[in-house]
Amino acid sequence: MIINLNIGLLGHVDSGKTTLARALSTISSTAAFDKNPQSQERGISLDLGFSAVMVEPATSLKCVAPEVEQVQFTFVDCPGHASLIRTIIGGAQIIDLMLLLVDAQKGIQTQTAECIVIGELLRRKLIIVVNKIDLLEESTRAAQLQKLNAKLRKTLEQTTFDPGSSIFNVSALERINVKELLEHIVEQIKIPNRNREAPFVMYSDHCFSIKGQGTICTGTVMQGSIAVNDVIEIPSVKEQRKVKSIQMFHRPVQSAAMGDRVGICVPQFNAKTMERGILTQPGYLHNVYAACVRLNRIRFYKFAIRSKSKLHITIGHDTVMANITLFKSINNKAVEEFDLNNEYEFIEELEPATSVQEEEVTFALLEFQTPILADPNATLIAAKLDLDGQSNCCRLAFWGRMSWYTYSNKYVLDELPKFKVFKRKLKQGFIQRLVNDNEAIVENLFSKQGNRDMYVGKIVELSTGEKGHIESTFGQKSKVKVHFPNGLKVETLNELKGGRFSSCKVLLKFKKYIFNKQMTLVQ
Repeated sequence: MIINLNIGLLGHVDSGKTTLARALSTISSTAAFDKNPQSQERGISLDLGFSAVMVEPATSLKCVAPEVEQVQFTFVDCPGHASLIRTIIGGAQIIDLMLLLVDAQKGIQTQTAECIVIGELLRRKLIIVVNKIDLLEESTRAAQLQKLNAKLRKTLEQTTFDPGSSIFNVSALERINVKELLEHIVEQIKIPNRNREAPFVMYSDHCFSIKGQGTICTGTVMQGSIAVNDVIEIPSVKEQRKVKSIQMFHRPVQSAAMGDRVGICVPQFNAKTMERGILTQPGYLHNVYAACVRLNRIRFYKFAIRSKSKLHITIGHDTVMANITLFKSINNKAVEEFDLNNEYEFIEELEPATSVQEEEVTFALLEFQTPILADPNATLIAAKLDLDGQSNCCRLAFWGRMSWYTYSNKYVLDELPKFKVFKRKLKQGFIQRLVNDNEAIVENLFSKQGNRDMYVGKIVELSTGEKGHIESTFGQKSKVKVHFPNGLKVETLNELKGGRFSSCKVLLKFKKYIFNKQMTLVQ
């Protein structure tokens, strides 16, 4: 039995990820080591690269899983350029272990920090690799590395990663400590929990045709399993095909399961219709038009998050724009998951996160500008990708998993009215004159053009504490008559009879539901 583990190489541009992948690997795929002509021309990775090495399992692994004969490490070389952050996020979601590369001369850079955030929220195990140590002066190399390693551990203390995470100082180009790094990875691995029984889902990152054979979709199986002669669906184009053959790094196999990096050959499919996307069990995935998530703030994002703003949302390999609506639970007990039966208060804006503030349980409704194929279990990452990638700021805003979603393209009419999200409203007026000790005429509570009839029967409160209700409209303009069942206080009556009407404000408080026009006014 052979098991496969996916190891991601992440880090800032030009930190040596591709060189390290080449040094660690003995098997390359059609998408490895910057074979893309544009990558070779520009000297940087522009897309995910894949290569592999086959190793003997560690003794500790053989003791718990004697059936494992070999372990294949598939290295996922993620680009480091700022403009390719969505590709990095897509690559990070398919890995089991993360190698974070840091340039020995430059230390932590902007995309280094973003990669730490991505690995942290995806809960990946981390090994830090300080690369290019051959470029440090040999006389001061040890002292410089000791200082950098201490700084890296201090950075990890501010994250959910273990500050004691392994750090390896290497030169991928000169192969210094590369063998020791691979040996350490072998010792660290455990058999991952693979969900083989779930419906088949595969993230395909490359698609190309081979004359006389068919179309090859290469990618990583995210859940479930697949076998030759199974029927799969390409949901983005709503087509189904039978699997002709499966290869794993040039090696024919009859089946593959969650975690495996494979190439699947299907007949009569136009590769140009899908550069990258999702392959699934027929009928499993559909277009999601809107979703609701519990919002998990990324504390390094130093900007406010506003309702009615737009952010980039990445799920798998897809990134789309979405309109954001923020709201929170009004229950004293924090509600962990969104529930259509509960009421929520609209939030205009979330101030930038701080490390000390206590976060309220906040939810975000995401209305996708383009529908997106999404597995309900997938991690969703929101980012402001139009920020300057070269600036020293994190562009990742929050993350979450869908607790509500809809396949309906008419969700605005069919689904959103079920959301009990409200704004607190306050109207203020003052008593124009007393009718008697229990009734008063109130003005300026409504505009002259407002519909006063819809407020008849609503409760009002005076700034002095008395409560009453709007009994009727009064006159042709903006006045109403208010009745106070228990009468007005002596002090209030004295103020009003003395002509000091402005000292007694009339307050009308109510909730206005933002998605349901039939429930716009509730107290």
